[in-house]
Amino acid sequence: MNRRPAASGVAISLLSLALAAAGGCGTRREGKGVQSTQNDADARRRTTMVEAQIAARGVRDPRVLAAMRKVPRHLFVEPAERARAYEDHPLPIAGSQTISQPYIVALMTELLDLPEHARVLEIGTGSGYQSAVLAEICDEVYSIEILPELARASAQKLAELGYKNVTVREGDGYRGWPEHAPYDGIIVTAAPESVPQPLIEQLAPGGRMVIPVGSFFQELKVFTRRVDGRITEQSIIPVRFVPMTGEIEKEKTPGSQ
Repeated sequence: MNRRPAASGVAISLLSLALAAAGGCGTRREGKGVQSTQNDADARRRTTMVEAQIAARGVRDPRVLAAMRKVPRHLFVEPAERARAYEDHPLPIAGSQTISQPYIVALMTELLDLPEHARVLEIGTGSGYQSAVLAEICDEVYSIEILPELARASAQKLAELGYKNVTVREGDGYRGWPEHAPYDGIIVTAAPESVPQPLIEQLAPGGRMVIPVGSFFQELKVFTRRVDGRITEQSIIPVRFVPMTGEIEKEKTPGSQ
C-alpha cells in the first residue's frame, strides 16, 4: 500500500525550514503552505477524493479533511503520474518508492488525535506529502528520510510550497530525533517487525504513535502514552507497507522472513 524503507545510516541535516512563530493545530496561519485555489480542476478533484475515498470511509476530523482538500497531491508525484494523483491507490515516486493512497494518509493523521500546538515526528518523509498534511494542522513537524534523493527533493518541495514549520533530515529513523522530543504524535511509514523502543520513549504524556507492525502480515497500530506513563496498544486495520530498514534489522528474530 505504501512507501519506502524508513531509515538507515548516519543522520545528516539536509534542510531546516524555520518554524512558524504563532498559531496552533487546526489554526490556519498566515503564509503556511500552498495557497488553496478552490475553483481549479485539481481542487475539485481533491474535493471528490475527500468525499468519495476518505469521509465515506469514516474519517471525520475536520482538520484532516480540510488538509486533504488543500494539499496538492499532484505536486508530490512524478509528472507522468499527475493525472492519477487523486485516485484511490499508491503511486510511484523517485527512488523506486511509492506515495501512500490518500485514505491511508488521512487515516493515520486522524489516528494521531493531535492536540493544539502539536509537535510531530515523522519517520519516512518519502515525497513529503504526508509531511505537508501534518504541517497544515500542527505547529512543528520533524521528518527523517533514509534515501538522500528523497530527503533532498521533499525538503525542496515543502520549502517551495511554503511549509515553514517542517524540518527534514536524512538519516536512520530508528532512534527518532531526541533533540526535539517529546512529541505529541509520531507517525511511521514503513513496517518494523517490532516497535522501536526509542520512539516509544519520545512520546509526550498523552501522545500517540501510529505505525504499521509486522513482516508479511502487518497491522496498523496505535501506541498511546498515558499520563501515568503506561503504554497502551490498539490494532486498527491490516495494511501492507514496505519493511523498515536500518538499525531495526538488527532486532530481527532468527528465521524471520
